[in-house]
Amino acid sequence: MHTRESENPSSSASPPGLDLDRLADWLTRERPGLLAGPLSAGLIEGGKSNLTYDLSDGAQRWIVRRAPLGHVLATAHDMSREYKVADALRGTDVPVPAMIAYCDDAAVLGTDFYVMERIEGVPYRYADQLRALGEARTRAISTELVKTLARLHQVEPESVGLGDFGRPEGFLARQVNRWKKQLDSSRTRDLPLAHELHEALVSSVPVRSPSGIVHGDFRLDNVLVDADDRPAAVIDWEMATLGDPRLDLALMLVYQRRARILAERDSTDPATHDATVAPGYLSEREILELYAAESGGDLQGIGFHLGLACFKLAGISEGIRYRHQRGQTVGAGFEESGSTVPLLLELGLASLKEYS
Repeated sequence: MHTRESENPSSSASPPGLDLDRLADWLTRERPGLLAGPLSAGLIEGGKSNLTYDLSDGAQRWIVRRAPLGHVLATAHDMSREYKVADALRGTDVPVPAMIAYCDDAAVLGTDFYVMERIEGVPYRYADQLRALGEARTRAISTELVKTLARLHQVEPESVGLGDFGRPEGFLARQVNRWKKQLDSSRTRDLPLAHELHEALVSSVPVRSPSGIVHGDFRLDNVLVDADDRPAAVIDWEMATLGDPRLDLALMLVYQRRARILAERDSTDPATHDATVAPGYLSEREILELYAAESGGDLQGIGFHLGLACFKLAGISEGIRYRHQRGQTVGAGFEESGSTVPLLLELGLASLKEYS
C-alpha cells in the first residue's frame, strides 16, 4: 500500500500506540503460523483520526488500525465497526482489503484494533500528485471515485449480512445531535456559528430519506488507486453505518469546496493542497450528475446534506484540535488542525439554502 507519507518498518522498536511484543504474542495465539519472524512497524502519517501502522515480520506486510490516543467520541473510533463492514463487503463490487484478525482485549494495545491485508495503491492527497499525472488521468481517477461511491450505495445491506449494522430510521436527526455533542465535548474556543448551524439543521431535517451503507468519510485519500487509475481498495471505515447515503456524497463535496476556497485564498493550511483542486478533477456539478446517473438516487434537497456534512467535518476537525492541544496526537501535521472550523460553519449555513 502506497501510504500517506508512510515510514517503512525498519526496526523492532515499538512506535507510539503499538506494543510489538504484545501484538506478536496475540497474533501467534489468534493466527498460528501467520508470523515468520520478529515484528517491526512504522506509523503511517497523513491520517488525523485512527492510528494506522505498516507492519512486517520480514517476509510479509500488513496494516494495523487502532483508535487514537486520549479523548474520543464513544462511537467515532469503533474498530469492530470498521472490521465488520469491510469484511462484509469482501466479494462485492466495492474493493476492500481482506481482514486478518480483530482484537477487543484492551490488555493487548490499550484499545481494540485489527490487522488487515496490505493493498498496493496510492491514496492521492495532494494536487501536485495528480498534476504530475495530467488532466486526463486525473479526470479518470475522480470519475472512478464517484462510480465506486455509487456502487457502495447500491449494495443491499441484508445481502452482505449488514441488515442490523445500524438504524436507518432517524439517521439524519441522530447525526445532527451526534456532531453537536462532539463539538460540545471537544470545544477549545468560542464558536458562535456552531449553535446557529445546529439550530438551522434541527429545523430542516428531512422527514424521509433513503437508506443504505454509509462509509462516513468517503474521499480520494481514503481510496487506494492502482497503477491503472482504478480503486484498489476503499479504506478507513471507522464511521460506517446504515443511513442516508447522500451524506457520503455531500461530505466528499464539502472537502472539495473547502480545498478550493483555501486554494483561492492561498492558504498555508495543508487542505489547500487537496487533490480535488488539480486540473482535470471533476467539478461539483459533474460529480452530482455522474453520481445520480450511476446510483439512480434522488438528490433533491441535497443542500441539507451539505449543511450537515459541514457540521460533521467541523466536529471532526475540532475533536482533532482538542486532542492535539492536549498532546494526544501521534505523528506530524496536526499544527493547523481545526483552523478551518469557522469556515466550515459558515459554509454549512450557506449550503442549507442550496439545491432546494
